[in-house]
Amino acid sequence: MSTVRILTGITTTGTPHLGNYVGAIRPAIAASRETGIEAYLFLADFHALIKNQNPDQVAQSSREIAAAWLALGLDPDQAFFYRQSDIPEITELSWVLSCSAAKGLMNRAHAYKAAVQANEESGEDPDFGVTMGLFSYPILMAADILIFNAHQVPVGRDQIQHVEMARDIAQRFNHHYGDTFTLPEAVVDDQVAVLQGLDGRKMSKSYGNTIPLFGTPKQLQKSINKIKTNLLEPGEPKDADGSTVFQVWCAFTEEAERESMRQAFADGLAWGEAKKLVFERINDELAPARQRYEKLIAQPGEVEAILTEGAERLRLQAGAMLAKVRHAVGLRPYH
Repeated sequence: MSTVRILTGITTTGTPHLGNYVGAIRPAIAASRETGIEAYLFLADFHALIKNQNPDQVAQSSREIAAAWLALGLDPDQAFFYRQSDIPEITELSWVLSCSAAKGLMNRAHAYKAAVQANEESGEDPDFGVTMGLFSYPILMAADILIFNAHQVPVGRDQIQHVEMARDIAQRFNHHYGDTFTLPEAVVDDQVAVLQGLDGRKMSKSYGNTIPLFGTPKQLQKSINKIKTNLLEPGEPKDADGSTVFQVWCAFTEEAERESMRQAFADGLAWGEAKKLVFERINDELAPARQRYEKLIAQPGEVEAILTEGAERLRLQAGAMLAKVRHAVGLRPYH
């Protein structure tokens, strides 16, 4: 059986939240433990610079997210765990790819189109506030994937376009310069929950509706109590499928408990009681990791050493791919 290379990145903006855990961290760590899987898990800190120009926040977020992955059970001996910025071959490849990637393809990127639309609606110049980082970040993402010839990139449905763009960029390069890159595939696992936030929209730092992953138990309970609900009283039947509280419960339970909770909603379970049950279940799952997280945050040198070693393990592989790319495009020694 051949090895399947899977690559997952998490942008280092903000504090890790439950949506990150359920949607990316938990499934990625589970995959890294499977036989026949080679997992590449990285901190996308160059991508963070597109969204955040506060250096202290970028640095703090990177530390917190690295500590979160390790606290939640990532074994750096079973996976490649690294910082994007520690592998300069990625940014060099990004430039080479940008020399053959089509601008028209970049014009169609969802984030760029959304920025242009927002500008036009507010009467601004279409490109007001749009940096080259925002415009060309699909090329950097392609470099992240192609430098290690990843076969699969697990993503949410809203991220499929980015992997398809990486595939287009790889195909165009291969067409010009010969077979160099594996064409990556986006993998959407519908069993992996896209967690709703406090306001019922997708949990996202950009919406400000997140539940922090490693707050104190009191902070966790306070966040869960803020989840938006309707005005139905205790004893009144409630629709489980339309409830964020139920949806969060489902992300932390097995099928039997989900059905039991669904019935409790139909029987008129009070919102306060439902939120209490959700808090207890999440807190039980996260409590051991929370202790490890606090220890790692207090000893950043330990996290730094793990990431540095992760990058060192990969530099040889990244260098070999870049040497192949350089030769393909004509950047060769004179002999």
